[in-house]
Amino acid sequence: MYSYVYGADISGIEARTIRIEADVSDGLPVFDMVGFLASAVKEARERVRIAVRNMGIRFPAKRITINLSPANLRKEGTSFDLPIAISLLNAFGYLADDVTKDTMFIGELGLDGTVRSVRGVLAMILQGRRRGIRRFLVPAENAAEGGVLEDIQVFGVRSLNEALGFLRGELTLVPRHFSFQELAQETSDVPDFSEICGNTGLKRAAEIAVSGRHNLLLIGPPGSGKTMLARRLPGIMPAMDLEESLEVTRLYSICGMLSADVPVVTRRPFRTPHHTVTAAALTGGGRIPVPGEITLASKGVLFLDELPEFSRNSLEVLRQPLEEHRVTVSRVGHSEEYPSDCIFVAAMNPCHCGFYPDRSRCHCTVGEIRRYLGKVSEPILDRLDICVETGAPEFHLYGEEGETSRQIRERVQRTVLIQRKRYGKESFAYNGELPERALKQYCRLRRSEEEFLEDFFQAEECSSRRISRILKVARTIADMEQEEQIGESHIAEAVSLRSIDRKYWGAEL
Repeated sequence: MYSYVYGADISGIEARTIRIEADVSDGLPVFDMVGFLASAVKEARERVRIAVRNMGIRFPAKRITINLSPANLRKEGTSFDLPIAISLLNAFGYLADDVTKDTMFIGELGLDGTVRSVRGVLAMILQGRRRGIRRFLVPAENAAEGGVLEDIQVFGVRSLNEALGFLRGELTLVPRHFSFQELAQETSDVPDFSEICGNTGLKRAAEIAVSGRHNLLLIGPPGSGKTMLARRLPGIMPAMDLEESLEVTRLYSICGMLSADVPVVTRRPFRTPHHTVTAAALTGGGRIPVPGEITLASKGVLFLDELPEFSRNSLEVLRQPLEEHRVTVSRVGHSEEYPSDCIFVAAMNPCHCGFYPDRSRCHCTVGEIRRYLGKVSEPILDRLDICVETGAPEFHLYGEEGETSRQIRERVQRTVLIQRKRYGKESFAYNGELPERALKQYCRLRRSEEEFLEDFFQAEECSSRRISRILKVARTIADMEQEEQIGESHIAEAVSLRSIDRKYWGAEL
């Protein structure tokens, strides 16, 4: 007897729908599995055999063949255990053919028949939904991952017996469902901007960076508020919509970073790896490629504190992801592409002690300062849209509270809506993502602004990439002031936000 069901697995950060076919026919008793299988999938034969036997069902003395199609794709992981078992039970005659139609099965089996959680369930559900599947049987621990999707039914099962009883109509299960809006309205523990006293210029730069998705460098002495400000950036970013939330949750599900308490990510990610992080951990890779920190920060913030303390190799591998908003990891026979759609924020001291150029407090030699600053290369600096000097810390014991994150976020949201409306037909949505080909169309300047920018270009001898980034920041500043035309004041502010680094890297010490 022949039967089939649908399952799925993960390749890189994408899910693939796999058809699991079972055939039970006369012949020598044997249990074969074919279809270009990895070791974990081959071992499913024994897990399924013993789990079915422990249900009290005896394997018939027949030739049993399981095929995972398409056969040219290598199958990975343990998510095929449940669909293989269901396909076999169907072929044995314990299920009617129509009860498994338009249903996807996902889950690992224990030897006692329990259905155990697997990674990437949300990605598999989304892939199945794109293929027209509307019912999913998944491990009970993973059922909440698909609960925000309204047009499908996701049932959580704890054992193979429970799955069989449900399919035969002997047991009733309630599909998991909850409101994304209610989850998104839960109280956030992100610290508030009102706790930052003073530093008006620093807050302005942060608002510009978030409004246009611009990369930001904070440079200044210890205790001047660099890290404090960076940790508050997610709080002024617009709330994630359902599509963004599903994209982030999908990535975290594949990486096994979701918990039963947080089945859906509703807050902007904030990733802050230690300076000992390797290049592979930062951008993705490894023997079996996995996403790195820059991918896990998608739709949020990647913050590198003490930037010069990171290895030169780790920093240099960021150049392409920051420019193209994606990471390509190549291995023999295949390659994986990961998103890197985040705001890159870095903080650093100007020297080892942190007090240069205040020579009354800084005792570093010229050579030490040059070596310290030289750890951050010019190509990395070119990919930072805004560079801000934080200045010496000020005394604020009981300072007056400034604007709250909510007040700043409302202005940011207004600016974001202007950009989304302008770029509605484009593949990008923020000024910071503007490709070179689109600058002339969306950042058109009058003659006076062109001359102002040309004078800066000649005086600073800067790269064309830096001029492009100044234009993008000016476009954001104009949007914040709800001006369609980029004015000289917008260019001037953008230039000032991109010239501080010359004080340290471009001047004689």
